[in-house]
Amino acid sequence: MTQYTDSNVRIPQVDDRPLWDVVFAVYGYPALLLAHRLKIFPLLAERPRTLPEICTALNLHQRPAEAILTTATALGFLSLQAGQYALTPVTQEYLLEDSPNYFGFFWDLMIDNYQVCSFKGLEKAVRTDAPQAYGGGDIFKSHEEQIELLHRFTCGMHSISITPALVWPGIMDFSKHRVMLDIGGGSGAHSIGAALRLPDLQKALILDFPQVCEVAEGYIAQYNLQDRVKPHPGNIWQDHWPQADLHLFSNLYHDWLPEKCHFLTAKSFNSLESGGRIVIHEMLYNDDKNGPFASAAFSMMMLGWTEGKQYSGAELSAMLQEIGFQDIRIHKAFGYYSIVTGVKP
Repeated sequence: MTQYTDSNVRIPQVDDRPLWDVVFAVYGYPALLLAHRLKIFPLLAERPRTLPEICTALNLHQRPAEAILTTATALGFLSLQAGQYALTPVTQEYLLEDSPNYFGFFWDLMIDNYQVCSFKGLEKAVRTDAPQAYGGGDIFKSHEEQIELLHRFTCGMHSISITPALVWPGIMDFSKHRVMLDIGGGSGAHSIGAALRLPDLQKALILDFPQVCEVAEGYIAQYNLQDRVKPHPGNIWQDHWPQADLHLFSNLYHDWLPEKCHFLTAKSFNSLESGGRIVIHEMLYNDDKNGPFASAAFSMMMLGWTEGKQYSGAELSAMLQEIGFQDIRIHKAFGYYSIVTGVKP
């Protein structure tokens, strides 16, 4: 053991808050998942309530309820005025199930698979370089074999997709494109967003497994877009892609390592006619890989769920250029998201 003397004992030059932040994140942020699971947010949607009223309504003891409510308030999901807790705009927008931008199904997915993001689960993912969701292996194969997993996963992906899906179509001029192919499009959130935001888009096709397309049909019907948004059952790796002049990949490249992303990029290039455009919608690393935290954390999540990782804008741009795309651009989109896009000459 190191022996210290007065000469080498000193007050640190930086404080220890970053270390505490790690601890507090481990314990603090799950409070929001608990508030969601305990249905605190829909309760407060009825009217603001005091701590005792919340405890009575949800049959909770005051000590844990206060800890959860204080955390949610500190993080901006609740407000506290005159002893009453109320919803904030972010909670009203994203955590009430009747909102079209409901995020809660993705939180449900995290809760149902919380072992993946446990320290033990992440340590195993790091040491083995293999995903741990559903007991390990290919989650997409698991979805094919177990329809309930597929439904819950697709609903979770819709939760995180529908809001950014309404934003990226307005980032640049897509007016000349008539048919969009949404590769691995899941619930069809991005096809729905494109159809709503791009009046000149005649049709959006959702290319995904047949079972996923069945789920997408329900979402398409909710928006009355059956005439313009169509599921196209198929295997993105093996099957021929239908004709389109706009290809969208959202939250797809991060599922795979570069070799498979190159394959998809090349297949897109070969399928598009001259003037066709590819759009990759992802949370990007900084080019020098020093952040941002959200993208780095997303890569940690991918360790637990897939074989993939997040990419930088420079990496995706180089991939598009190598395959032959030109006029490559990067644009900030909604929240943490960006798009990387190029045109086939």
